[in-house]
Amino acid sequence: MLKTIQNYFNKKNLSDDKYLYLFDKPHPDEYVCFDCETTGLDRVNDDIISIGAVIIKKNTIIASKKFVKFVKPKTKLQSDAIKIHHIRECDLEDAENIDEVIYDFLEFIGNRTLVGYFLEFDIAMVNKYIKNMIGVKLPNKTHEVSEIYYDYKIETIPQANIDLRFDTILKELKLPKLSKHDAFNDALMTSMMFVKLKNQPKVKI
Repeated sequence: MLKTIQNYFNKKNLSDDKYLYLFDKPHPDEYVCFDCETTGLDRVNDDIISIGAVIIKKNTIIASKKFVKFVKPKTKLQSDAIKIHHIRECDLEDAENIDEVIYDFLEFIGNRTLVGYFLEFDIAMVNKYIKNMIGVKLPNKTHEVSEIYYDYKIETIPQANIDLRFDTILKELKLPKLSKHDAFNDALMTSMMFVKLKNQPKVKI
């Protein structure tokens, strides 16, 4: 209900009717799992340097329909961030401008439900761009994989201290580990977590 009310007022701020489709009711069996790499962890001052995303239909990950974009940042890459994702400024010399990437991303996700691991950060990073571009924040429904995993584990280990680290979830769900801190690989691994979790007994999506 809260999301519906927020979207009612959010829609009024839309500056381009071309994006009204973002507010359409999403297809119940289609999702987009995405991940961002950034210059740092400051939502206000840091920039996106890459976005990776994949479409999920029912229980199938459509890896052929992937979104992989690199962005030329306006802010300097933080050394701590480089140690994590190994993307250097010289790797982004031929990258696209953020406005072009965000417009392409909006077309890719459409009105589908968004899935991610600690998705709040990635959505906040995307929102700071699209708010200036089309007047609204992402209205899409969302599913946080770490929350779904927590609910799944709490059924079997009530009142336990549940480890929500990315690698732990992969291991517990017996899923393959790909090269980490690559936006597309992270999105792909997260999508595998989501598909496996949503098919577990008692898990409600």
